[in-house]
Amino acid sequence: MDLPRYLDTTIQHFPIAGEFRISRGSKTSADVIICTIRDGEYVGRGECVPYKRYGETLESVEKEIAGVSAAIAEGATRTELIGLLHAGAARNALDCALWDLEAKQGVQSVAAALGLTAPQPLTTAYTLSLDTPEAMARQAAQYAHRALLKIKMGTEDDESRIRAVHAAAPNAVLILDANEGWTEANIRHHLQISSECGVALVEQPLPAGQDAILAEIDHPMLICADESAHVTADLAGLVGRYDAVNIKLDKSGGLTVAVAMKHEAERLGLSIMVGCMVGSSLAMAPAVLLAQGVQFVDLDGPLLLARDCEPALTYRDSLVYPPERALWG
Repeated sequence: MDLPRYLDTTIQHFPIAGEFRISRGSKTSADVIICTIRDGEYVGRGECVPYKRYGETLESVEKEIAGVSAAIAEGATRTELIGLLHAGAARNALDCALWDLEAKQGVQSVAAALGLTAPQPLTTAYTLSLDTPEAMARQAAQYAHRALLKIKMGTEDDESRIRAVHAAAPNAVLILDANEGWTEANIRHHLQISSECGVALVEQPLPAGQDAILAEIDHPMLICADESAHVTADLAGLVGRYDAVNIKLDKSGGLTVAVAMKHEAERLGLSIMVGCMVGSSLAMAPAVLLAQGVQFVDLDGPLLLARDCEPALTYRDSLVYPPERALWG
């Protein structure tokens, strides 16, 4: 007799190596929810990180997942899931667990389902936490050998931080992430400093909904939407203000919709970054496949942890490798 399909969730806490700080606050652990869907002998898993910026907590996301457990048990598909839950962490964990389950059932690997015959290792950014200019320079010097550094910004004196990091890691390509922390009063100045320091991309400099000025500002680097780009429907309205969009699975609500979002961004002529929350390799695995062929990759979550899940993705210097079947997909 076949075993019934059922859903299980667990909360795990992965300690961060030190402290991860952005303009909106800091954290010392990655608090994640792992969804496990069992269907007979087959098991699929997905991980999500509740997104505080959008009002999510571990408790609220667990409640959302529990609310669709009966539908999952009855065989709800990834397409049906889009109509059951809004974009966010809960739908992401379930969607990724369903992708993994399908692959484990032997239909085909996720890579094959996405049309990827041979997914390649990708150069990922490594994120430097927001700190004093001196401390950020020390971080930059420690990781100056990495090809791509992402610097958290969003203070009244970001100039000194940008210059300090650039001086400490002059050969690294730099991404700045202000996390909505700049203002109309200082954005031109910060963009000028960014230009002088060879910054390649500035992510979400202004608060979402308060970024109309971006259409008027000259900038030699790309301006990338993050908080301004929650779902696919947001993308058309970004054209003319932003040059790029950061797609995150926890934000869009899973790999299924993220693939559609990627295709729409490409159609609109937007460059693409695939980013992440701070989570384990289980959360990064589907994003590595989504990120194949994009311009910027920011999937360093496990590199910021004191310990990762097992098995884990392979990271070698700045490269992250596609997931093995034992991990996901």
